[in-house]
Amino acid sequence: MNPLTHASHLFGPLFSDPEGEALWDTARFVDAFIQFERALAEALAEAGVVDHTVAAEAMADIDSFRPNLTKIAENVVQDGLPVPVFVRQLKAHARPSARPAIHTGATSQDLIDTAVSLILRDANSRFEAQLADLLSALDTLNDTWGDRPMMGRTRMQAALPIAVADRIATWRTPLASHANRLKTLRPQVEALQFGGPVGNRASLSPQGDAVATALAKGLNLSNSDRAWHATRENLINYANWLSMVTGSLGKMGQDLALMAQQGVDEVSFSGGGTSSAMPHKQNPVRAELLVTLARYNATQLPAMHHALVHEQERSGSAWSLEWMVLPAMVTATATALRHAKELIQSVEGMGLPAP
Repeated sequence: MNPLTHASHLFGPLFSDPEGEALWDTARFVDAFIQFERALAEALAEAGVVDHTVAAEAMADIDSFRPNLTKIAENVVQDGLPVPVFVRQLKAHARPSARPAIHTGATSQDLIDTAVSLILRDANSRFEAQLADLLSALDTLNDTWGDRPMMGRTRMQAALPIAVADRIATWRTPLASHANRLKTLRPQVEALQFGGPVGNRASLSPQGDAVATALAKGLNLSNSDRAWHATRENLINYANWLSMVTGSLGKMGQDLALMAQQGVDEVSFSGGGTSSAMPHKQNPVRAELLVTLARYNATQLPAMHHALVHEQERSGSAWSLEWMVLPAMVTATATALRHAKELIQSVEGMGLPAP
């Protein structure tokens, strides 16, 4: 949301992650909307709500549909979301005989929340790979420098000697725990949203649960017993995980920045940052960025907790707050993991010199 951190040639590389941001762009959401509508048509037929011929026609028309994004943008402030115009355009595009299988039993929140779930599935696959790469980089660092001695410090004062491996362990252990926890979290956030107008699937009774089961299977998402329109604990737990990851990376960055201080000199990097006024400096820029991104996500996390307060069966304000905050936290986490790996790989020496 900040112009300094999004698509900015001056500041963007510090805080942005092009691959991560692409998950949230217009084309990705449109693709997810299309996936939902196509899978819904197929699920309606599988549950016996519509004939298979009708569903086949609907899927063909959905596949050939290209929304008018300009018209959607013109109405999004009026409607508060892009789905109503999207669905009207889709139904106008489809042949009349196919329309009974288009968006039947669904509501706008089903479409948007499921799109977010599909995007988070891709983000989580990337997070798993990024964490694995970082853990591997830390293992290499430990193999290279772990036996070196260094000074252990408590309350930023010299305490007792430790090994470099002891310091690395304080970085690696929580990151490994976060990687394991993500496996538990993924089914919670990679979840179908399907509840219909008021979240109880009643508009498709008695086939509502059967449609949801088939739809979740078609999209390869988990399926809860009922819609989670107004119960957002899954996303809040996930946001907490994002903040925990960046917090652990921030601790590592803070340690490395302190270790790089002149007079301490317990770590050296290749490619340190330069100063416009003091050419002798080698600033630990990536280490500092990890601290910045940790503080950013920690600041965003309370906003996600505010989004827990969804009034009655659906909220407009709490829901749209999620749209502002969650993509930014996901992008910040991806950016931090990228910087962390590059930082660890830039280490040229750790610990005290060998006697």
